[in-house]
Amino acid sequence: MRRVATMTALGGIWLVAGFGCVQQDVHDRSLMTTRTQDEQIVRLQQELDVATANLTTAKTEIESLEGDIGQLETAIDTEARKSERWMRRVSQFGPLPLELEIALEQLANQYPEVLGFDPDEGVLRFSSDFTFDLGSVQLKPEAAATIATLAGILNAVQASAFELHVIGHTDNVPVQRPVTRQKHPTNVHLAVHRAIAVRDSLVDAGVEPARMLVAGYGPYRPMVANGPKGAPENRRVELLLVPLARHGADTMEPAREGVLTDAPSK
Repeated sequence: MRRVATMTALGGIWLVAGFGCVQQDVHDRSLMTTRTQDEQIVRLQQELDVATANLTTAKTEIESLEGDIGQLETAIDTEARKSERWMRRVSQFGPLPLELEIALEQLANQYPEVLGFDPDEGVLRFSSDFTFDLGSVQLKPEAAATIATLAGILNAVQASAFELHVIGHTDNVPVQRPVTRQKHPTNVHLAVHRAIAVRDSLVDAGVEPARMLVAGYGPYRPMVANGPKGAPENRRVELLLVPLARHGADTMEPAREGVLTDAPSK
C-alpha cells in the first residue's frame, strides 16, 4: 500500500510538472504572438505615416499644379485679349512701325510712374496723379520733361504718318473744392482741360497742331471699377496714335485754333 501511495504521489507531481510546462509553453507562444503583433502594428503605423506623408505631398503637388493651370489659363486669357485688341487696332488703323513702337516702349520705361504704353492698342497713358496736382491742369516738371522727349519721337520720320487723339479721363469722384469748380465745373471739364494741357505742351515742343485732336470722357470710360475714393488707374490722359488724316490739314492756320488752346490755368 505504501508503494502504491508513493507511486501515486510521484505521478501527481509529474502531472503537475507536465501541466506547468504546458502552461509555460502556452505563455511563451502567447508572448511571442503578442510581440509579433506589436511589431506588425509598429510596421503598419510606419507604413501609414509614410502613406499619409505621400498623400500630403501629392495634395500639395496637385494644388501647385492647379495653381499653375490657373496661371496658364489667366495668361492665355490675357494674351487672347491682347491679340483681340491688336487685331482690332490693325483692322482699324494698321500696326505701329516697329521702330516707333520700340521708341515709345523705351520712353515708358524711362518714366514708368508718369507714362505707360500699350503697344497692342497703340496707346500712351499719362497717369494724372503723377502728371498733375490735385484738381490742376498745370503739368508737373517730370511730366513736362516726358512730353518734351515724346515730342521728339513724334516728330521723327517713323511717326510722321500718325496723328494723336489726346483724350482725358477721370475717376467718379466729383470735383469738390470751390476754387477748382470755378475752373473745372465737372469731371468732364477737368478731363478735357487736362487733355488740352498735354496737347499744348506737345505743341510748345514742336509737334504740329494739325496732327492732334482733343477730347475728354471724364468718368465715363473707366479702366477699372471705382472704389469709395475712385481709382488712380482711371485718372489718366491717353494719347492714341492713328493714321494721319490729311483732309485739309495742310491748309490749316495754327493761329486759328480757337478753343483748343483756351484751357483754364490753376
